[in-house]
Amino acid sequence: MSDNKKQEKDFTVEVDATLPEVDKLINAADLASTTRLVKAAAEHCYKAQNLDLLNSTISLLSKKHGQLKGAIQALVEMTIAWLDEIKGRHGVAKWLELVETLRVITEGKVCTLLTSCIGSGAEFSRQIFLETPRARVTLQLARYHEGLSSVSSSTTISQKESLQTASDLLSDLQVETYSSMDRREKTEFILEQMRLLIAVARQKDAEQGKIGKDALGGGEAEWVKVRVGGRKINEEFLKEKDNEDLKLKFYDLMIQHALHQSSYLDVAKYYQKVWETPSVKDDTENQGQRALEHIVYYVVLAPHNNEQSDMLHHLFVEPALSKLEFHYEFVKRFTTRELQSWPAMESMWGEFLRKTPVFSSEKRWEDLHTRVIEHNIRVVAEYYTRISLSRLTSHLDLTLKETEETLARLVVSGTIWARIDRPAGVVSFRNKRSAEDVMNDWSSDMQKLLSFVEKTWMGMNAAQAAQSRVAKATS
Repeated sequence: MSDNKKQEKDFTVEVDATLPEVDKLINAADLASTTRLVKAAAEHCYKAQNLDLLNSTISLLSKKHGQLKGAIQALVEMTIAWLDEIKGRHGVAKWLELVETLRVITEGKVCTLLTSCIGSGAEFSRQIFLETPRARVTLQLARYHEGLSSVSSSTTISQKESLQTASDLLSDLQVETYSSMDRREKTEFILEQMRLLIAVARQKDAEQGKIGKDALGGGEAEWVKVRVGGRKINEEFLKEKDNEDLKLKFYDLMIQHALHQSSYLDVAKYYQKVWETPSVKDDTENQGQRALEHIVYYVVLAPHNNEQSDMLHHLFVEPALSKLEFHYEFVKRFTTRELQSWPAMESMWGEFLRKTPVFSSEKRWEDLHTRVIEHNIRVVAEYYTRISLSRLTSHLDLTLKETEETLARLVVSGTIWARIDRPAGVVSFRNKRSAEDVMNDWSSDMQKLLSFVEKTWMGMNAAQAAQSRVAKATS
């Protein structure tokens, strides 16, 4: 506006008369009138498109001593609603200035609330009343920095820094403690934190060439934070029908974390949760089928234990699996107590499996080979008490060294009991039993035998009594 415009009227008297009234409003705690005044002051600056004055005005009004909390909150929320328009009309620089002003205003604003009043005593609690507006503004700023990381004109260093900045901005928000934010919005914020942490972790891993849970450094700190963030999510809340989109996003992030750790059983369980989602389960041709296929792949890839075995056998009797002939036969191979030839499996199913995203990875293909070997050893241990090492090696299609290494790993994990007699070239799958164990088994067997004899004797007596009654009746 021009300063050379001719003055039409002098309002000095009116202004001098109004200023004391404004102070009275604040001192009288008239929230409605005070809110109207502070919003009107900011609106005048916004309508005049004087963003520098807008920044200074909202900063001054929010910092005024004794200013009402409700008035500050209304002022901040109104200003946040202008951000998109200001960014489009005045550019990013002015938008960033206003965002930073809002973040400064909303930082650490605390109000005291009366929580209870018992008898003559009162209890108060302190609450950050602008925590939710601050989180929303920070989310917009984080998305801006994330956008910079994908700009092709940016240097590699600036892209990394922008993505790290976006992640740090959101990670600083402890939204799970915000009482003024509803549960869905809290969940969305935590999922966004996890997503950015995964992006930063992958970036650091790629930079150092480290992949997997055994890698030190890289993005391992971010992967740990992802796991911590996952524990903040209430999975019961995700089961509600209105939150299916959040549920699918959450388990997708957890699958990425589990795959990084090579925790195949966790991946299978997460896909199980996805498959149990009504909208996914009903889509038998697309999402539902893909989820079920991934459950099959990862439960087979998981190392054998009680939980894995239980999940595998429950999956085998699942009616939906019988409709997928290939995957049904694939699971059947690992639930049947029969030796499986790896060369035969590779020639029969290798071409199909290697085309899937799961087994396109060389590491997972090798893991599948390992699971077939372990399955065969468990089968041998069930049917044999002792077997020659050369014979076992031929059953497993391995070299002597690989057979010994695999046996040692299964013994250490507690999957089987085995002992190798190298001079004799014999593997024993049964531990030497003590005299006490033998006597206990003999005693148990004798009790079962006597119980069977007693039942047989009682049955014979009953039959004889019935025959004698029939004979008397006919005579």
